Formats: sequence, C-alpha cells, structure tokens
Amino acid sequence: MLFLKLMKDGGPVMWIILICSIIAMFVFLVKWFQFHREQINVSELIMGLKNVLRRNGFIEAISLCDNTPGPVARVLGATIVAYQSESDIEEAIYNAKLTEMPRLESNMNILGTVGYITPLLGLLGTVIGMMRAFTTISQSAYLSASLYGDISMALVTTAGGLCVAIPCYIAYNYLSSRIDSMTLEIDKASMELQLFFKEHDSKSTDGNNEKKSTD
Repeated sequence: MLFLKLMKDGGPVMWIILICSIIAMFVFLVKWFQFHREQINVSELIMGLKNVLRRNGFIEAISLCDNTPGPVARVLGATIVAYQSESDIEEAIYNAKLTEMPRLESNMNILGTVGYITPLLGLLGTVIGMMRAFTTISQSAYLSASLYGDISMALVTTAGGLCVAIPCYIAYNYLSSRIDSMTLEIDKASMELQLFFKEHDSKSTDGNNEKKSTD
C-alpha cells in the first residue's frame, strides 16, 4: 500500500524511474550470473594445460579449453591453436581479447546510463512538482490539499531517483571490478602460457642438439 501511495504521489515521472530500476536490476542479474558461470580457478587450468602440453597433447589441451567456461579458457585455447599452427601467438591473443572484451562489457552502458539519468528524472519530478505548487498558490489565497500533493510529488521523485541511482552506481563499480579482474587473469594466464612455450621450445632445441652431438 505504501509503495502504491508513493507511486501515486510521484506522478508519471515516478513510473519512469520504476521502469529504469527494473531494467537496471535485470541487467545486473544477467551480468552477475554470467560472471558467476565463467568464474574458474585459473591456476588449476594453467597447471592442467602444462601437464598435457609437456607430452605434446595439443588436441587434449584444446579440448580442455573448449570444455572450460570463461574468457580465460577461450583466450588460452586460441593461444594453443596459434602455437600449434605456428602462427603469431601475440596476434592470436590480441584477436581473442578483442572478441572477449565486448562480451564482458556488454550491457554495462545500460547500467551506467540508468545510474546517471535517474537522479535527473528525480530532479525533473521535483521541478514539475514545484511548478504545480506555485501554480496552486497563485490560483488560491489559502493552502489547499493539492498544494501538499504537489510538494509531495517534488520530494518523492527526488528520493526515488536517488534510491535507484545509488544501487546502480554500486552495481556498476562492482561489475567493473569483476571485468578488470578477469582481464588481468587473461593477461597473466596468456603470458604464463607464452613463457611455457618458449621454455618448451628451448628444451626441444637443446634436446635435438644433444642428440646430434651424440650421433
């Protein structure tokens, strides 16, 4: 009942703020579940890939990456494919990141936009409420119930806009920190795999040289 009263007191602007809050909640939940599904133990994945690649199990390593969710696994899979096909590994990592970053950042602009415009919508409701209040005062020589309704509209919309904007900013910063964390994991994991390939190549070269010298 209190909710319906607030919506009624806030007028049309309050319903727009409510729609914005529903959109923001939907976007946040979608992103949260996306990040939750793609959260993996990167150290265990790297260790498993190294164990497989030490015995030249490239197919098994690529399959492991394909069966592991998350952007880190997909970038590492592209790295292994590039190494196996003797392509430019750094270019493959760069292209894979170009594919993954839009997925991570998708719909974040919606959340940021809602957090930005809802205080402005609240301010709009305040201005409309005050304009109506001054109109009521100019048309009446005494205070009337409609005047209190106009002032209520001005206050309710301001409060509504802030109540939506504050959680939006918190949610946006939280999701942004998760994206930064995943981006850092991608960089660290791909660098570690590159170093492994360099060490693997040097050991293979040393082994071939020792074999030739023995022959």
